[in-house]
Amino acid sequence: MSKVVLKLADDVSTDIIYPGRFMATVLPTETPQYAFADLVDFNTRVKKKEFQPQSVIVAGRNFGCGSSREQAASCLKGPEFIVIARDFARIFLQNSINLGLNTIICPDIEASEGDELKITATQVVNLRTENSFKIVPLPQARQAIIDAGGLIPYTRQRLMQTKR
Repeated sequence: MSKVVLKLADDVSTDIIYPGRFMATVLPTETPQYAFADLVDFNTRVKKKEFQPQSVIVAGRNFGCGSSREQAASCLKGPEFIVIARDFARIFLQNSINLGLNTIICPDIEASEGDELKITATQVVNLRTENSFKIVPLPQARQAIIDAGGLIPYTRQRLMQTKR
């Protein structure tokens, strides 16, 4: 089970996820400290590592709109968040896949902070409301990259397979 730790609306931009004033920090090991920096209470909890891996951020439509900054995805990958949104901005989604951030497209998702979710390959079940919501699956090749942990580990796996 995964717990919803943050609920967001539509059109959450990369400036909200990872504010531009921190763009000098690009290392994936350092970017998590700036995740949602202007949501002070949430950011403080991220810095204190209070969230369990696989904690969920639920958002509306167009999550990750705005700039193409990769740090917006890497700051969420570090704490191993799962992001479930009604849909994602195209560039953010591709950055997330490349970094291995678990992103789930679920057009009808309804959940509140504190809700426990059961996530399968085809649906998300909100255990509080007992409602289930269909997932829009990513193409198999994109999902394989996420499952491998990102594009670099995926490529490494493929290269090792061809050497056999």
